[in-house]
Amino acid sequence: MSTLTREPGNRSAPPSRPSPARRLRGALDASTPAIGTSALVAVALCLSLAPSLLPRTSAIQGVVCGLAIALALAGREGVRRLRTAHPAPASGEAEVRCLAAAVAAASVVVAGTGAHHWQSALRETMGQATIGLSYWLEVCAAGTVVAAAAIFAGRAIRALVRHRKGRRIVAAVGTALLAAWFGFGSALFFPPAGNADPASASPIPAAPGLAGSEDSLVGWDTLGREGRRFVSIASSGSAVRTYVGLGSAPDVPSRASLAVRESERAGGFDRGHLVLAIPTGSGWVDAQAVEGFERRWGNDVAIVAQQYSDAPSWMTFLTDRDAASDSARALTSAVRAHIDTLPASQRPEVHVYGQSLGASGAAAALTNTEAGSCAAFLAGPPAGVHLPGGTVLANTSDPVVWWEPALLWSPPDLSHARVDAPVPAWLPLVTFVHTTVDLLTSLDTAPGHGHRYGQDQADCSA
Repeated sequence: MSTLTREPGNRSAPPSRPSPARRLRGALDASTPAIGTSALVAVALCLSLAPSLLPRTSAIQGVVCGLAIALALAGREGVRRLRTAHPAPASGEAEVRCLAAAVAAASVVVAGTGAHHWQSALRETMGQATIGLSYWLEVCAAGTVVAAAAIFAGRAIRALVRHRKGRRIVAAVGTALLAAWFGFGSALFFPPAGNADPASASPIPAAPGLAGSEDSLVGWDTLGREGRRFVSIASSGSAVRTYVGLGSAPDVPSRASLAVRESERAGGFDRGHLVLAIPTGSGWVDAQAVEGFERRWGNDVAIVAQQYSDAPSWMTFLTDRDAASDSARALTSAVRAHIDTLPASQRPEVHVYGQSLGASGAAAALTNTEAGSCAAFLAGPPAGVHLPGGTVLANTSDPVVWWEPALLWSPPDLSHARVDAPVPAWLPLVTFVHTTVDLLTSLDTAPGHGHRYGQDQADCSA
């Protein structure tokens, strides 16, 4: 009986198992980011943690950090695609990449520690509670979600634009979103100062010196939300307050003319002081300033305001900044023309007041006015607005005072501002981005900080 024998050369050897060291090295090769990726993400996070003007909520800081991570990764991917059509694997030895990742993580920890102390210092200065570990845990959670969502959205859009139908879908969706925002978004989130407001249900003022009263030339329903609030501010005396809303007259010249006639009817020109209050973009006039003027001069002051927009001040600032200047010039010219017809001994002193975008309008109205003919008081004027001889109240923590395109490449002019909180060092581009973010919360601070001047205006005007 024959037997089968295997030759030694035909035997199959069992596969060798990689050593633990090789398995660890393979895991490091697969999981450790490239040196460039670690560096870009670390730089982006450090810059996103740079000092801000105002205290940041964990949600806002998380969004800033998440977008910074997404932009860093997008930039890294763009560099890879420029170098080769096929992204190359992570470069460098695993140990070197691990070291780079560790250095990057350490730099972020250092930046985070600095941000923690800065945010705590801001909060202590502004009378807010300091932050703790939970704040940074929330920042990490929000940043992770935002970064993941941004990366997913970017990849989805990139996948769609590779196909003709996908490009059409992206274009259609983008157009629809823009149309929805400009058509409905601003009205939904920032309703205009129309009659559909609880203030319109309040009783018509009985005092004859207030706009909207039964004797007034300006209809109560035409004042708009902010106009009704303005005339409804509590007063201890016989206030004379004139407000002309967008619906009170069809255009700027006619509104200015109506403001003069209404002020004359109410006896405004018979008083010793006439304050022209240039509203913000929404038509708002700060009640603290009104109370300050009336406390200083009592029954010898009249206040006149003319609305030029019912959109939020920031929106008007970006889209129709000249509206404030045109309206302020028209009102100032109309008032001065009427005062010039009065006997010299009966002419009131004219004061022009403006806050935020209203300060920009007030400054523009007085640029070509005779020296000494008007006194000016500006609160929180936008960057670049100056009026020699005028009284300026500005906080160094107010992003409105900082923000302008030139902030991208040059530091702000804070010579007219008071130091109310720690002032961050200026960094090209970075400061502009952080200041833009701070604009979102410029009114969420305690009075005397940010874009809230409140009692400071009353003290200054009084």
